[in-house]
Amino acid sequence: MEEIIRTQILDAITKYKKEILEFTKDLISVPTENPPGAFYKTCIKIITKKISEIGLDYEIIEVPDHSSTSRNGTFPRYCILSFYGSGEKTLYFHGHYDVVPASNDTQFQSYIENGRLYGRGSSDMKSGLAAMIFALKIIKELKIPLNGRIGLTIVPDEETGGLMGSKYLSDSGILGKNAIGMLLPEPTSGVIWNANRGAISLQITIFGTPAHVALHYQGVNAFEEMILVANRLLDLKTEVETKTTSFNIHPESAKHSILMLGGQCKGGSNFNLVPEKIFFTIDRRINPEEDLEAEKARLFGIFEKFKKEGINLKINILQEGNSSGTPEESPLARALAKNIEIITGNHPHFEMCPGLLEIRFYIEKNIPAFAYGPGILAVSHGPKEYVRIEDIYKCIAVYALTAVESLQSVDE
Repeated sequence: MEEIIRTQILDAITKYKKEILEFTKDLISVPTENPPGAFYKTCIKIITKKISEIGLDYEIIEVPDHSSTSRNGTFPRYCILSFYGSGEKTLYFHGHYDVVPASNDTQFQSYIENGRLYGRGSSDMKSGLAAMIFALKIIKELKIPLNGRIGLTIVPDEETGGLMGSKYLSDSGILGKNAIGMLLPEPTSGVIWNANRGAISLQITIFGTPAHVALHYQGVNAFEEMILVANRLLDLKTEVETKTTSFNIHPESAKHSILMLGGQCKGGSNFNLVPEKIFFTIDRRINPEEDLEAEKARLFGIFEKFKKEGINLKINILQEGNSSGTPEESPLARALAKNIEIITGNHPHFEMCPGLLEIRFYIEKNIPAFAYGPGILAVSHGPKEYVRIEDIYKCIAVYALTAVESLQSVDE
């Protein structure tokens, strides 16, 4: 029976190859850059039109006004929920439709070359969205019996931490209801991500008092004050980078915890004027063995100490998110790995994602969650972003087979 279902799924993918590719190209054509999120509604219409064509109902959740809490402007944010099947127990396919800003407008004009589909979001992760939607379409069309439901959760703002997407759904009690697991089609380059680093990313602004260089003694040099703060943070950086994770990640040097200073740094107005203001960024990436709140408190403790010593500084949190990890031995992990090997011929390794990952919102609720998608991490966000077209089709097969196996084995 398993082989028959597999053949049916692969035949259906072959039948829909042109439609799958066109849908992926349609998604890429919408500049869902985040920030600012100006074209989210256009993309939502394309996605919900496809869900309707499949014959499914859907719900659009407009996130309440967030102008006071987000860096992304005042454009509305939308989440989509849709389900296929019956019963409560649900396997979620979860994806995001926002992309990082493009280097130029031509990146939204997708093109095909040497079996690759190029364009902003092709890898991260509009090909993944297409894969999970068509996996559901094919299961429904083939009328494969399920002991439960497949849920589509499609969100904005993943690229800026998920505040007005997955976090909003999670805080509202909507995310992951009755879940037996979650699959996320991020660009994993053929591996399975079963863990992710957490993050606390900050912008620190130091304020001084301007004065002409000839009257420098009348001013307070914000740059010199910043150096004092940065030197203390360099001491912390040395300590932080002695910590390593037990989760699998390559190369070996990637196991170390991270504190990066100065991703952005700007200040001053002229060479002959004592700088009145300067800012720099801190990006602290936290391994699953570390505690986000404890590491955040260490950073803020340093800043409070300098404030007490008279340095005028302001802290702006750019993003924060927990680290997370799911065991490789869970039934969903075994089913996913088995079906990847069947479809691709390669035995997949489990690894920790080097950055934030939305599996964390599910793992926080004790839901097993894994990322596996058709894209390639190394080209994602780059000027020549692409996805191998055959990998989209393979991902559809993997998702469909894993869903069927997982939902046929669920006990009532």
